[in-house]
Amino acid sequence: MCPKKKKKKKKEKVEFILEQMRLCYQTKDYIRTSIISKKISTKYFDSKDTDDLKMRYYRQMIDLNLHHKDYLAVSKNYHEIYTTPAVKENDAQWKEALQRVVIFLILSEYDNEQRDMLARVKADSNLSKIPYYQNVLTCFDTAELLNWSILKEVYSSHLKSKAGQATTPLDTEDNWEVLRKRVVEHNIRVIAKYYTRISLSHFASLLHLELKEAEDMLCKQVVKGTVTAKIDRLDGIVNFTKPRDT
Repeated sequence: MCPKKKKKKKKEKVEFILEQMRLCYQTKDYIRTSIISKKISTKYFDSKDTDDLKMRYYRQMIDLNLHHKDYLAVSKNYHEIYTTPAVKENDAQWKEALQRVVIFLILSEYDNEQRDMLARVKADSNLSKIPYYQNVLTCFDTAELLNWSILKEVYSSHLKSKAGQATTPLDTEDNWEVLRKRVVEHNIRVIAKYYTRISLSHFASLLHLELKEAEDMLCKQVVKGTVTAKIDRLDGIVNFTKPRDT
């Protein structure tokens, strides 16, 4: 088969799979949508003249990952769109894509994969061209306590859409609540870094939370393994310990 026919056949196959994905997602068959998506090798999008198909694929993956609330995957999907040559040539498009990379990255749960992605995005020189997004990303990369009320007041007007603009993920209160939890989780990690022993009441006050919510949030972080701590409820003390090397 000649190269042109082979290329055309490959394109038709990708288009067919994308249509299958669209129909399955439309019928809310999310498991099948995910299975079908794996039939497309993303290496195909490294070829020339595949920008349109690449955009279609990653926008469908964004919808699927949003359904599963996999915010890190969504951030990575937007990063693929951001690095698409056709998008890179359009200031408005790459800025919008990079903004969404940042928003979904800070909505993602903390782990090594999220940290790697954060470092990668922070190293991008284009980030300085969207300063409010650069600043809010830096907040989550700094070992300092964040004040949720101040952060929301300072950034809400910049991270939400304005009249005539496309909507942003932080136009919904549900995502602001996710972000609030990420701020609390960040603060717990900061406290664990600087304290070995702290009273529960002081711990809660540093988090700007009621005692019960502070304790619940700490327990979740211990279960996830992001901090190592024990609560002495009789004395009202939290003891933080460093994880042992294995």
